Amino acid sequence: MSSGLLASASSAAEKRARFRAGLKSGTLQRFPGAFSPLVAKLVAEIGFEGVYVSGAVLSADLGLPDIGLTTLTEVTARGAQIASATDLPTLIDADTGFGEPMSAARTVTQLEDGGLAGLHLEDQVNPKRCGHLDGKAVVETAEMVKRLRAAVAARRDPNFVICARTDAAGIEGMSAAIDRAKAYADAGADLIFTEALGTPAEFEQFRAAVDTPLLANMTEFGKSDLLTARQLADIGYNVVIYPVTTLRLAMYAVEVGLREIDSAGTQSGLLEQMQHRSRLYELLRYSEYNQFDSDVYNFSLQGTTR
Repeated sequence: MSSGLLASASSAAEKRARFRAGLKSGTLQRFPGAFSPLVAKLVAEIGFEGVYVSGAVLSADLGLPDIGLTTLTEVTARGAQIASATDLPTLIDADTGFGEPMSAARTVTQLEDGGLAGLHLEDQVNPKRCGHLDGKAVVETAEMVKRLRAAVAARRDPNFVICARTDAAGIEGMSAAIDRAKAYADAGADLIFTEALGTPAEFEQFRAAVDTPLLANMTEFGKSDLLTARQLADIGYNVVIYPVTTLRLAMYAVEVGLREIDSAGTQSGLLEQMQHRSRLYELLRYSEYNQFDSDVYNFSLQGTTR
């Protein structure tokens, strides 16, 4: 059987080790968001370093706003499907940990069992909201520290990455956000997610003040300038996520297509904008499945009696 055909060829432990090595490599790790396992396959084929699963995207895919309505079961199930599709490490958005510190601990065990390489927990008040909207509120630093310590204590694979996201910059100011980042690192966070910073100077200020590996969120239509991978690498960031990009691209194309069918009565004018059947089959490795199938069913029953 061809390697990695029905599931990834790499084990969850190998993917986590790859993520850890990436954080230490000095090379920016690029994690585009994937809203499905098929998108994750494309992320891997193009050559990115990892896959990201956004809570906002998972909510939107269920037809819900990003306000803490999804459950741990839903997030774990979808995250596991996406993580199993490639050999890349997958980082997942675990919101505020789905409850109290004990719930955050259980979240770690569930996502570890699901094959994820890491998660991030945020310091927002539950129910949370999108990090680039106004009106957010953050918990006290001590409460977030409890959340993180519980998560770290529950971890069984030491390579499972626990990332702490702080939304404090837009609420309490940069100095307070930096203080929080240091406290979160002291509590055991391996990676700090600096949400809703604006200018390159703010990213530089955070990098200069914090020794822990840092993650930048390059989401569209938000508060952050869309810095290039080269800019982020030069500043010294370790990870960049593009959380909603693929969903936004897909939904724009879907809406254009549906309106065309509604107005023209046919999709024939859209064919040049579609992924061809042959390209889909290539991405899914259809020919290898066919070979696998023929290798399994290459026998015949001869001379059998009842």
